[in-house]
Amino acid sequence: MGSSTYATCILLLILFTFTAGCEPTHVPDSSVAEQRHRTIEDDLGRTLQMPDTIARVVTLAPNLTEIVFAAGAGHTVVGVGRPDDYPAAVDTLPRYSVYPVDFEAVAALRPDLAFAAEQVNSRRDADMLSTLGIPTYFMASSTLNDILDGILTAGELLGTSEAAAHAVDSLRSRKHTLAEVTSEVARRPLTLFLISDETLFSFGRESYMHELIELAGGRSATGELDMTAPILSEEFVLSIEPEIIIGPWGDDYDASRLLELHPTWDVIPAVENGRVYGVEASIVERPGPRLIEGAWAMARRIHPDLFEDGAQND
Repeated sequence: MGSSTYATCILLLILFTFTAGCEPTHVPDSSVAEQRHRTIEDDLGRTLQMPDTIARVVTLAPNLTEIVFAAGAGHTVVGVGRPDDYPAAVDTLPRYSVYPVDFEAVAALRPDLAFAAEQVNSRRDADMLSTLGIPTYFMASSTLNDILDGILTAGELLGTSEAAAHAVDSLRSRKHTLAEVTSEVARRPLTLFLISDETLFSFGRESYMHELIELAGGRSATGELDMTAPILSEEFVLSIEPEIIIGPWGDDYDASRLLELHPTWDVIPAVENGRVYGVEASIVERPGPRLIEGAWAMARRIHPDLFEDGAQND
């Protein structure tokens, strides 16, 4: 650790101690030494100690905020990152930078626990928070089951297990219903999900995105790519001939923009047949409880015939 980083740690520790002394109304009835603690393991296999009762929580990624609220523990959240925009209750909460983490602002909120995202946050951030007396729990989010398990874990840690179980049961029911709707489709069109319509970022093998496309009645075009976040070439897209292209560009996306950016794609079936679609970014890119909603949104675009009479809904 460099001298400047070390000095920053010391200053933050002083700030944390001073803040704790200036706000006695936030200190539990028993002293820190008298509190009971438990030892747990997070999704990275890290062992950490935390109080038996957790009253104050911060989150370091928007999907984690949604997970904690889905678990019925929104009342424990005392601060969120600047990108957070869901649910509406976050609008009144204190904000801090998470890229990079503003340790001073987080420490000032005196959380009992911080939640970090396995694919977003750094272990170094957790180490810094640990020096400030803030345990950090990393959550995995590579699969839909990871996310559902995360809701249950948040409920267990924060004392809202019953509400968390109810939320997970509801999400599993919606997932099962959609799987039934799309199980009888005559064929599953090859579907390419692009994160960007200019630089061709997509999802590799270890991603929940392929589950969403499968649930929606498609076949993922990048499900076998052995990388986390591949950047596709123009030639790759031309060679696989996707029948459908979907991106997080909003419901009002103008598909002509894609052809303007990639003029040679006029021979791709998805472009030829007008099957380029946009969906709301936060329900497909943010690995949280609303991914099931994202799968329904994609199903309506991949198989609009299944929803023409309004008989199927989420």
